[in-house]
Amino acid sequence: MFQFSGCRNRKHGMDGRKQQEKKRLRKSKKGLRVGCGSVAASERCISCTTFNILAPIYKRLSQEDQSCRESQYKAYWLNRNEKIIDQLLVDRSSIICLQEVWLGNEELVQMYEKRLGDAGYISFKLARTNNRGDGLLTAMHQDYFRVINYRELLFNDFGDRVAQLLHVESSVALWQGQTCSVQQQILVVNTHLLFPHDFSLCIVRLQQVYKILQYIETYQKEHNLESMPIILCGDWNGSKRGHVYKFLRSQGFLSSYDTVHRYSDVDAHKWVSHRNHRGNICGVDFIWLLNPNKFRKPLRTSWNEAVFCLIKSRLRAASLTEDNAFAFLKMDNPFDCITYSSFCQALHQLGLSSHPHGLSPEDTKGLWAQVDTDGNGIVDFEEFQQQIWNPKCFEKADEETILETKETQMIPQTFGFNVKDAILFPPEVERGMWPENYSLSDHAPLTVVFSPVKIPCGQSVC
Repeated sequence: MFQFSGCRNRKHGMDGRKQQEKKRLRKSKKGLRVGCGSVAASERCISCTTFNILAPIYKRLSQEDQSCRESQYKAYWLNRNEKIIDQLLVDRSSIICLQEVWLGNEELVQMYEKRLGDAGYISFKLARTNNRGDGLLTAMHQDYFRVINYRELLFNDFGDRVAQLLHVESSVALWQGQTCSVQQQILVVNTHLLFPHDFSLCIVRLQQVYKILQYIETYQKEHNLESMPIILCGDWNGSKRGHVYKFLRSQGFLSSYDTVHRYSDVDAHKWVSHRNHRGNICGVDFIWLLNPNKFRKPLRTSWNEAVFCLIKSRLRAASLTEDNAFAFLKMDNPFDCITYSSFCQALHQLGLSSHPHGLSPEDTKGLWAQVDTDGNGIVDFEEFQQQIWNPKCFEKADEETILETKETQMIPQTFGFNVKDAILFPPEVERGMWPENYSLSDHAPLTVVFSPVKIPCGQSVC
């Protein structure tokens, strides 16, 4: 039997957790906030929490002495992480995705595994490459899910970042109809992207997302799993204004928190989830949802468009006009066109291919093939305008493409999720403020509740 989760009262701190739990359960029964009590008895909700818990090796205890870290004081990191686990167990989400877990400390790891294990979770951990000390931990509650497959993605890039992919199936039927019951299968990803220390790392971050989506696509094809929901969780180290956010959205993914609160792109300031080491506050923690039967343009096409938008933003950052940008991409070519050689040279000067983890020669060839629309080996001003200066940045598949897909591909009825509710803690961050008395982490945990939905053939849900 599922327990409905994610209905806690967040107006109080860590004290009085038993009272909070009672209030949470009462609200759940009334169907308030993120509870599932108002959903028909034939449906069962699932919940998911993502939380960057700030590894003690990174937590600074003094602004004056930057070398003084929490990892040097066991009492400090032990107490803080015990409180984090307490809060996770109060929430009792079906899925828990943690980032910056101090995997280099066996005592801390065992504490998480034991306490979560005693509460019914099975845990999977993955350290960052090159012994960076921290990593990811994903926990599935066995009352909710059984794990069919577990995969590890090692990016082996500049930031030694990694990702976890779990293919899971609900332990009981999420949908109980008159003629059938459905035990839903889901793909869940947990990751932590590179921090954008400077512009040159923007392309690395896009590559990390591209690798995740490419891996998912390959996994689905290999196992014939196209018709299942995908949930992406983690610390994406970028806001709604960034290229990563728009790239994911162009592939049909929905930001759960923005969806349920009906926030648009201009509402990026209305919520935050992180105060970074520079003292800036921003919203960087997301739980993305992609339902089956969501019509998408080819992944490589979206990737190329994302890079073109990155090129344009770099050109505009240099205060170049349209004509000057075209002249820059021509380099020293005396003719009124961009050649492949000048294009490669310009990418190098823009910092997109001038480092080991920048664009590869194959990436550059793919970009050139898309920008040279008539295939004559040069790019004229009109092609430059259409593909680089005024690209179809991050747009979803247009209506004509969708209609063509519907005519050529019959997709059977399947099941997905609606975003029922989403909450950030502490409550101040939902109003775009960072409370000074919050000490669990430099990130706010995000919890989302999903309710199952039946998707008719050829349709999608939001």
